Amino acid sequence: MTAARSGPAFSIRDIPFSTYGSWFDISPVVAEKTYAEDLHLVSHQNGMHAVLCFVPLDTATGDRAETRVEATPGLLSWTGADGHIELAYETPDTVRLRGERLDLRVAAAAKTLTPFSGSYFYRDPVDGAYMLTSYETGRRYRITVLSGAVADSSGTEALGSGDRGVTVTADADGTGGAWEIAVEELDSARRPFTSSATFDQVVAAAQRSFTEFADVVAPWRSSSTPAAELAAYVVWSATVRPAGLVTRPAVLMSKHWMDKVWSWDHCFNALALAPGSPALAWDQFSLPFDHQDDSGALPDSVTHSEVLYNFVKPPIHGWTLGRLRRRLPEPLDRTELAETYDRLSRWTGFWLTARRAPGAALPHYQHGNDSGWDNATTFDPQRVIATADLAAFLILQLRELAALATELGRSDDARQWTCTAEATQAAMLDQLWTGDRFVARAVHSGDTWSTSSLLDLMPIALGEHLPEEVSSVLAERIEAHLTAFGLATELPTSPHYLPDGYWRGPIWAPATVLVEDGLRRAGHVRLADEISARFRALCETNGFAENFDALTGTGLRDRAYTWTASSYLLLAEAHELRHAASRAQTGG
Repeated sequence: MTAARSGPAFSIRDIPFSTYGSWFDISPVVAEKTYAEDLHLVSHQNGMHAVLCFVPLDTATGDRAETRVEATPGLLSWTGADGHIELAYETPDTVRLRGERLDLRVAAAAKTLTPFSGSYFYRDPVDGAYMLTSYETGRRYRITVLSGAVADSSGTEALGSGDRGVTVTADADGTGGAWEIAVEELDSARRPFTSSATFDQVVAAAQRSFTEFADVVAPWRSSSTPAAELAAYVVWSATVRPAGLVTRPAVLMSKHWMDKVWSWDHCFNALALAPGSPALAWDQFSLPFDHQDDSGALPDSVTHSEVLYNFVKPPIHGWTLGRLRRRLPEPLDRTELAETYDRLSRWTGFWLTARRAPGAALPHYQHGNDSGWDNATTFDPQRVIATADLAAFLILQLRELAALATELGRSDDARQWTCTAEATQAAMLDQLWTGDRFVARAVHSGDTWSTSSLLDLMPIALGEHLPEEVSSVLAERIEAHLTAFGLATELPTSPHYLPDGYWRGPIWAPATVLVEDGLRRAGHVRLADEISARFRALCETNGFAENFDALTGTGLRDRAYTWTASSYLLLAEAHELRHAASRAQTGG
C-alpha cells in the first residue's frame, strides 16, 4: 500500500513537513531549539504551539514502535520492522493518515488543562469524531476515523492533568490490518469530514502541487544546481494563507520557531519568486507595507496575531523594488506604481525625519536590531549611530524613488529625490569614509570607530554609484572575510569572532546576496562569482539554515529558513543564466 514517492527527500529534524497555505506542520521541533522524541502537529496560529503528538505503536504489544521517519514533499512516513504509517496533506488544514501493521496514538501534546491553557478533549455526538480544543492556538483539531477502529480513548471530557487522545488500529480486537484517519485544524465547527479522494490520490495531488511550484519557480534547475528543488520546497511549505494579521499569502521565515515575516527578510523571498510566481512575489514585497504606520515606518515583524513596531529593519526596499521590477514578467500598472511610490516615499520619509537628528545629513539606527545585524560588533561602542550601510541603502532607495517619480510624470519630485540621494552620498563619504575604511559615528557624542564586522563594508551595495577607489578598497576588505564556505560576518581573526555568534561570525544569506550584487555592479566580477559559488556549495552541502559556521559550514539556529533558500535560488538562477549565455557565445 506504499504510495509512490518523488521529489527531494529531507530530514524531518531539519525541515518541517507541511504544504503550501497551511498554518501547521508535522515536526519533532516543538519550540526554539527543542526536539521531541515523536512527531507533533505544530500550529503557528497565535504563536508556535505543539498541539498533537503522533506515536506509532506495536499492534501486538501496544508499546511504542521503533520506526524510521522519511519525508518527501508529498508524503511523510514512519517505517517499522513489521509495518508502516503514512501522512499526507489533503488540504492546507487537513492531513490524512493511514497505517498497516502499526497502530497510532494521537494525543494532546499538553498534559495539563487549566482555565487558560492546555487542550480540552471530547467526542462530538454529532458525527462521532474526536475533538481537541487548544487554548494556545484558539483552534479545534478533529480526528475522524475513516477505516479501522479506535482501540483506546482516554481523557475525554477530563479536566486537570492526564493523557488525552485516541489509539487507532485496523480492528477493534487488535489483530492488525489497515486503518485510516483524517485530522483537521478548524475554527469552531464544520460539516462532518468526507472525502472522495483515496489516500494515494491525496499523495499524488500534493506531489503534483509541489512539482508545479518548483517548475515555475526554478525551471532553470539542472545537475549544477542540485539544491534548487529542496530550496523550492522550503519556500513552498513555509507559505501560509491569509489569516489574522497576515493580510496576504505569506512566506514565513520558517515553520520552525522563526515563524514571522520580518521587514527585510521578505525582500529576498519576493525576488526569488518574481519570474515564476509574480503575484505571490508581489504579496511578499507588499505585506509589511500593509502595516505601515502614520510615521511611514514599517513594522519590525508581522505574524498571525502580532505586529511589532519596537524596532524597524533597514531600508533595502528601494534596492529590492528595482530588482523586483526587472524580474517580474509583466510591468506594474500605473495604479500599482502610484501606490508603491506613495508607500516607498513614506518609508523613506521616516528615515529622513524621524531618524535624522536636527541638522544632520545622515540617518541613524537606534539599536543593532534596526540594522537587521542585531549584535554586530559595529554596535559595541554605542547603539544610536550613523552607519555607512544605512546611508547606502537609503541612497539606493532615493534613486529608485527618483526613477519612479520620473515614470509617473512627477519631475519636481524626481529632482528632489535625486538631490537628496546625492547629498546623502556626499555626506556619507565626507563624514564616514577615512580613505581606507568606513567608520560608524555616535549621534550623541560624535565619536567614530571602525570594526572587523562585514557590516562596515556593506556600502558596496551601492555598486556602480561608488567611486572606483572606494569600491576597490571595499572589495579587498570583503575578500578578507571570505572563508571556504562564504562571507564571515566578523573577521575570523577578530578577538570578537564567535563560531555561533549570530552576526559576530556566521555566514548569512542576505549579506551574501547584497554584497555579491554590489560587487558585480561595481565591476568586481571575479570576487562576486567566487562568493556566489561558495555560498551555493554551502547550501548544497549543509541545507538552508538561518546562518552557518563560517569555518566549518555547519548549519546553525533555525534549519529551514526561507530567505536562505530564496537566496540560493537567486544565486543559482543567475549562475545558470550566465553559464547558458557563455555557452551560447562560445557555441558550446
